[in-house]
Amino acid sequence: MKSSVRSKCQCAKSTRSTRKLSPLAWFNDMVSHAYEYAVQAKQDGRRIVGTMCEYTPRELILAAGAVPVCLCGGSYEMSCAAERVLPVNLCPLIKSTYGFSLEKKNPFLEMADLLVAETTCDGKKKMYELLAKRHKMQVLELPQKPDDKDAFIHWVSEINKLKARLESEFGIKITDNDLRSAVRQMNAERALKRELYSLMKSDNPPLTGHDVLVMSNNLIACMPEYHAKCREIIALAKETPCRLKNNDKTRVLLTGVPVPHGAEAVLDIIEDNGAVVVCQENCSGLKPVMEDVVEGGDVIKAIAKKYYHLPCSVMTPNDDRFRLLERLVHDYRPDCIVDLVWRTCITYDVESAQVKELSGRLGLPFLKIEADYSPSDQARLSVRLKALFETATGRKRLSLTPAVAKRLWPGKQAQLQ
Repeated sequence: MKSSVRSKCQCAKSTRSTRKLSPLAWFNDMVSHAYEYAVQAKQDGRRIVGTMCEYTPRELILAAGAVPVCLCGGSYEMSCAAERVLPVNLCPLIKSTYGFSLEKKNPFLEMADLLVAETTCDGKKKMYELLAKRHKMQVLELPQKPDDKDAFIHWVSEINKLKARLESEFGIKITDNDLRSAVRQMNAERALKRELYSLMKSDNPPLTGHDVLVMSNNLIACMPEYHAKCREIIALAKETPCRLKNNDKTRVLLTGVPVPHGAEAVLDIIEDNGAVVVCQENCSGLKPVMEDVVEGGDVIKAIAKKYYHLPCSVMTPNDDRFRLLERLVHDYRPDCIVDLVWRTCITYDVESAQVKELSGRLGLPFLKIEADYSPSDQARLSVRLKALFETATGRKRLSLTPAVAKRLWPGKQAQLQ
């Protein structure tokens, strides 16, 4: 059975192994570890709830005694399979997620007792209609005006509807104490991920961006073994001198679309061309873990507020994304910004112009790359990335004094002093 599952999940695993650092090896087989955990949970009487986006509050699922599993697809094969039903010119993440259902190749999806989806982009909303023909689903209507008080009131009502659906579906009662316990668990996981990412602030980061992505992209929230392995890596990275020579590489801040399991090749292309991704602002990186749920008070409102604050490109206006990018530029001191847009992701594609404007204002070289999951993109992207990194390297050499840095590179003077 285990070998069969590994075969089924192979397309969701990275094609590149992380470095031979003992605890890192555990993350190479994340899919199998998550599968074993989910199977055991089912045997113990727990339910599996599939999630499609970071807007789904994992706290409610955990409080229901269930296991939250991320189902976002990162497989080129499954993306192609979905084109039998879905348009070819649709986001590969949407196509891949549906392709897994069409081909019955995702064991987590097949064992899920309920799916939770959110009305983010139009492509996802219509795909959910098809997915709901095979799977039980609760759709959260996500308001998209982050500064509108009435919109937030509606979002709170949607969170309460999810709570009610979990209770009725599983025959349980979710108490405030259950929710507060789940909040503490998720806050602890977010803090752990922030500590993991903070390792990359170093002048010579002890990990690659690929390593950090594989580690932070956990399929199942709050797995005890996952937390233990993360702590091992963090402790080892702090105790062991870094031998990667990342201090010689171009520091990249990656923003834009999420990079799900199976799509890590985009990180490999960046790092194979002489860079290290020191910061990932996207939904598979820092964006979902920058804010915790406030403990105390009305727990449902606190949970709703944390998730509603996510600065996704579906929000209008999405000013918080650009404030976050400025903060991350200050903290991680990148040499350039790479904005990744999956083809036909309209909202992130439109916002890319604002990211470019921000990069120019901060004095950082910028590159927007449009791609899907196809391997054919690699050669084209490599050429463009090399040119970007040469530009970034040239600017570093010009930055000989803090005065020059202040004029050319406003976010970098601290690094030179």
